[in-house]
Amino acid sequence: MSSEGSDRMAVLQGTLDLIVLRTLETMGPQHAYAIATRLQQVSGDLLHLNQGTLYPALVRLEQQGWIAGTWGKTESNREAKFYAITKTGEKALAEEKVRWRRMSGLVEKLLSEGA
Repeated sequence: MSSEGSDRMAVLQGTLDLIVLRTLETMGPQHAYAIATRLQQVSGDLLHLNQGTLYPALVRLEQQGWIAGTWGKTESNREAKFYAITKTGEKALAEEKVRWRRMSGLVEKLLSEGA
């Protein structure tokens, strides 16, 4: 038996940039709350990003030039910063996907072989 929320997952170190960039690539420009909500939906409610995790990542990605933020109005007419992936971010995402697939393949191999 599991208590409510015990099945929720933490973001693996090094994967947050990958999943944020992929979300923006897929959905187009989004504000932070929409990004967090989308990741929660896609994960089947297993992944919850709090502000202390997501906002520093968005600032870092923007400083790296991988995303660009512009202020706009949300669906509820509130001011929010909308983030979009840049060309540099698309290139970084492609590289991160290759690295992730390589690493996850290695982990799967090690688990399967009982190393």
